[in-house]
Amino acid sequence: MTPIRTVHLGAHFPGVNNATIWTDPQAGSQIDIESFRHFARTAEAGRFDFLFLAEGLRVREHNGRIHDLDVVGRPDSLTVLAALAAVTDRLGLVATLNSTFNEPVELARQLATLDALSGGRAGWNLVTSSDAFTGENFRRGGFLDKADRYTRADEFLAVCREFWGGWDGPLPRRIEHQGPFFTVRGRPTVPPGMQGRPVVLQAGDSSEGRELAASSADGIFAMHGTLRAGQEFYADVKGRLAKYGRNEDDLKILPGIGFALGDTEDEAQERYRYQRWAQISPPTALQYIEAVWGRDLSDFDPDGPLPPADLVVQDAPELALGRAGTHRDNRGTAEQWIERSEATGWSIRELVVELTTRHALVGTPATVAEQIHTFVQERGGDGYILVPSVTPGGLDEFVDTVIPLLVERGSYPAEYVGTTLRDHLELPIPTVPIPPATDPARSAAVDRAAVVRSLG
Repeated sequence: MTPIRTVHLGAHFPGVNNATIWTDPQAGSQIDIESFRHFARTAEAGRFDFLFLAEGLRVREHNGRIHDLDVVGRPDSLTVLAALAAVTDRLGLVATLNSTFNEPVELARQLATLDALSGGRAGWNLVTSSDAFTGENFRRGGFLDKADRYTRADEFLAVCREFWGGWDGPLPRRIEHQGPFFTVRGRPTVPPGMQGRPVVLQAGDSSEGRELAASSADGIFAMHGTLRAGQEFYADVKGRLAKYGRNEDDLKILPGIGFALGDTEDEAQERYRYQRWAQISPPTALQYIEAVWGRDLSDFDPDGPLPPADLVVQDAPELALGRAGTHRDNRGTAEQWIERSEATGWSIRELVVELTTRHALVGTPATVAEQIHTFVQERGGDGYILVPSVTPGGLDEFVDTVIPLLVERGSYPAEYVGTTLRDHLELPIPTVPIPPATDPARSAAVDRAAVVRSLG
């Protein structure tokens, strides 16, 4: 009989992302510490592997104005997670941190500190950027070509791991690194914690990103949430592991996904429809097509037809700053959208709602539990990172209604089975020397980690 595969779940704090519905009556602050505490405690009550914070290094703009769905007030992720370490006991704490606009030794120290403070629960979602707009906040600016950002990221991670593993018994050894991006000499300042070193997730979907994940990451924040697309991505990335001497279970694939629950299927679909429309306000719909037409379209009715394609300005300055650009042939894209909207009778806003809709888990708690269970058992992924639509209570109903049904299926733990993030994700502990300590509690922790490593 085939063993039941464990469902792994992360919880994405709704804040720096376009899925968050700020106009919802239940929406709260994205910066108040009570919002973070509520969300973290809910995730821990549901035995989620980790809480996940996105990164927002600059408020996005559109045509010189703040983007309609963006928010001002983006607290530093590591500071927030350090505060949450004090009000949680088991929940993993994962921060999205950019390898393009940070320095590896300092970031390695910060993450090692969080890992020590939390008892081995720290994680890092490694991302890159070739965005010059974001780079204007930093000394180097947006100097990196796209081809260089993963080269820098790979070396950045290598330096971090040299410092995390730079111990000979109780003493830190000298680290000397010479590479194309970093020349570093020094000694680690924070000893390794309970899980050896922080867990590293990676969010790139390009071939370079997949290769970096296969060679170096512990998990992937993926975008392929349907079963077929997930299976293709799973097979591709996990198929790259063997050449790096890694096994299938050494890397967890976790697509980000939204959800809508209801007492009936119809009620769930109605909630999902509300979410989709609330996420695309009339100004947002116009801004979305303005990025393709290359001009101000505020005179057009978002509930009316699309502008004609001959209004497209091919060489217009980029209007959407701080957001990923996906349209290279603006005139061709506009013509495709016009053809589609004329065939369906969709307005500007209706078209944008359809264009921006991603796969979500929609249905009764029983339906959603079955979708998650099947996705993992059939290797669409190892679980999901859930992205609620409301801050901070968007996870509450899921924990109350779906989690117990996953436990009944035998694919989700009834209790946490370990204390570290690596325990939760069923990842091997790296063979990093842990210096001895005189404190009895610390000594017990060191002994436990040593025993775990000795067992394989």
